[in-house]
Amino acid sequence: MSGTKPIIVALDFSDESLALDLIERLDPSACRVKVGKELFTRAGPGLVEALQVRGFEVFLDLKYHDIPNTVAGACAVAADLGVWMVNLHIMGGARMIAAARERLERVTRPPLLVGVTLLTSLTGDDLAAVGCPGDPLERVLALAALGHAAGLDGIVCSPREAAAVRAVEGAGFRLVTPGIRPAGGVADDQRRVMTPREALAAGADDLVIGRPITAAADPLAALRAIEADLAV
Repeated sequence: MSGTKPIIVALDFSDESLALDLIERLDPSACRVKVGKELFTRAGPGLVEALQVRGFEVFLDLKYHDIPNTVAGACAVAADLGVWMVNLHIMGGARMIAAARERLERVTRPPLLVGVTLLTSLTGDDLAAVGCPGDPLERVLALAALGHAAGLDGIVCSPREAAAVRAVEGAGFRLVTPGIRPAGGVADDQRRVMTPREALAAGADDLVIGRPITAAADPLAALRAIEADLAV
């Protein structure tokens, strides 16, 4: 297993009180948490600070994609918040990524900087429909190579691409994988999915898991069950 806390619980809520209620039922020594666009837009930086006060490391999942100076500034603000990880869209290009990396190198405790390759909801047909025909894996590998060369610490990719990316980019490049569903779970709006054990075996470092934990009657028990399965 890569690292001591591979599970990142996705706080995909529209209400701050629901997120805070959930984390009171989790253990910060067993997982990290992800704050995305919906929750951050509703609750703002104060929620990030509240999560950190409760002992949780935060992955700020806002997927920055803009001109280089704007993205660099946003990453610097995220660093000021003390987040553990922040991300951007690799499709923003090498200059954008390099600008973000350069700005983060100025801070004392920079967050990990990872890049989104393709959203796990997308299929080859979806890519063709927006004028990017081709195999999703080939596009992920090309974006991963671009991001690594430009200074990223790792990428966000489907677990189904993890093994291929690991083989090319090596052991030091972090792979963050959404699209994780326990065996027998419902895929929901994800398309390129794997179980937690399959994803780690494929080379993933971090497993982003949402509804299988957050929608469970006992979220901590659901988290412990996944931990136990990974330990087998």
